[in-house]
Parts: sequence; C-alpha cells; structure tokens
Amino acid sequence: MQTILVTGGCGFIGAHTIVDLIENGFNVISADNLSRATDKSLDGIEKITGKRIKNYNVDLTDKVATENIFKENPSIIGVIHFAAYKAVGESVEKPLDYYENNLFSLVHLLNMAAKYNAKHFIFSSSCTVYGNPEMIPVTEETPLQTAASPYGASKQMGETIVRDTAFTYPLSTILLRYFNPVGAHPSTAIGELPIGRPQNLVPAITQTAIGKLPTMQVYGDDYDTRDGSCIRDYIHVCDIAHAHTLALQYSIKNNAEKTCEVFNLGTGNGITVLEAINAFEK
Repeated sequence: MQTILVTGGCGFIGAHTIVDLIENGFNVISADNLSRATDKSLDGIEKITGKRIKNYNVDLTDKVATENIFKENPSIIGVIHFAAYKAVGESVEKPLDYYENNLFSLVHLLNMAAKYNAKHFIFSSSCTVYGNPEMIPVTEETPLQTAASPYGASKQMGETIVRDTAFTYPLSTILLRYFNPVGAHPSTAIGELPIGRPQNLVPAITQTAIGKLPTMQVYGDDYDTRDGSCIRDYIHVCDIAHAHTLALQYSIKNNAEKTCEVFNLGTGNGITVLEAINAFEK
C-alpha cells in the first residue's frame, strides 16, 4: 500500500492531518522525536480512526536515522513535513537552534525523498514569510519582505530549498503558507495541548479559563485596529489538515515533476485578540 510520511505527526497540526489522511484512504506513518509534543496524540488518532499509527522517534537532523525510515518503508510516495520549531519569540532567543533544526531536517528529507522516489512533497510554511507586507490582505503573489524573526527567515529559506530541489530532482512540491491554526477535532480526542506555557492565543485563553494559568496578557492595545488589539486570521485546524490532504491528492493526480506551487491557507477575515477573548467568554 502506498504510504505517506508525516513528520511532526504527534504535534497539533500533524495529528489532525494524519486523521484526515486516514479518513481519505491513505496509509500513514509518523516521524516525531517528541521534543515538542507527546505520543498521547497517537492514542487520540487511534480513538478517532481505529488505526494505530507507527511513530519513528527520530531526530530528522540525523541523516542516517532519517534514511532508515525510508529504507524500512519503500512504499513511501509522499512526505508532509511539519517537523519544525515554530515559536517566534524563542527563535529570537535561540536563532541557531531554529536554523539547525528547521533547515537540516528539511535538507535530509528532500535528499531521501529524491533518493527513494517519494516524489510528492508538501511543505508546512507560514504567513511569516511575507514579513511586514505593504498591502493587506496578502496573496500568493505578494512580494516577500525581510522576515521579522529567525523563525520566519527559516521558513523563507526552507521555501527556497524546496523550490531549488524540486527543479533539480523529479519532485512535485507544494508550499502551504498558513495563518493561525486554532481549534480541535470535534471528537476532542486530539487538540492543541502544548508542552509548557502556550505560545498561541487559544490554548492561552482556555488554560487561563480553567485556572491552569493565573492570568492572561494581551500584548499591545494601540494597534490601528477596531479595538486596538492585534488582528490575526484564525483558521480551524481541521480545515488546515484537510488542505494538506487536498494538496497531496492534487499532486498525485497531476503527477507532475520539477514543480513547486504555493497556496495560502486562511479565511481572509481578521479577528482581533480581544474579539477572540470576548467570543470565548460568551
């Protein structure tokens, strides 16, 4: 059976994408070293789908260990790559950690995808690649500005690496630039439960609401917005997950080579931080 490798498969978006892939008939394996997630999500995936996913507890910056996954699974036809550090603030404090993890893992995966004919490669990118754009909202044609953080820079570099590799090897690649994933699977068997203090808005709201966090801080009240708080485009994680399945199906159907396409994933509707908090309170 044809297999899809999902890296970072125990993480927030990775786990939801595995569920969506299974529900659309794909055989899936995961690679996650559990540095930013726990394997409890595998229990949730099994509860929803009835299937136990094999996870390789592998650091993808280790080229030999990465290759062993492909050697053991010659049926891999595609890779969906989520395994990256993603906290903007932390990236400013530890830029070398971000460049090493986010870029070395990508290079090794692309090497193996080319070597073992896993020609369909979906890259988890981010709206951070747009930097501070001159026009809002952005489209796929919006010129990229200087990244505002090492995290954003690592995604810009990652896109360049994917694009250059796709045009050298017979790969079909898709860059998905998404905005702010939120929510959880309707079953509540999987959701967003970060290790340590939440970096994202919704888990910060929910953990404050149940008393796990003593207070919640809103950073900034003088933005040029409806209520002075920052605006973000929040998109449900199940929609994000399904978009990866659609991207994979699109790549397989077209069966193209040496291609790299870009798609934004968002709703196009901005919500302020205070509006999100008020909605939760209601």
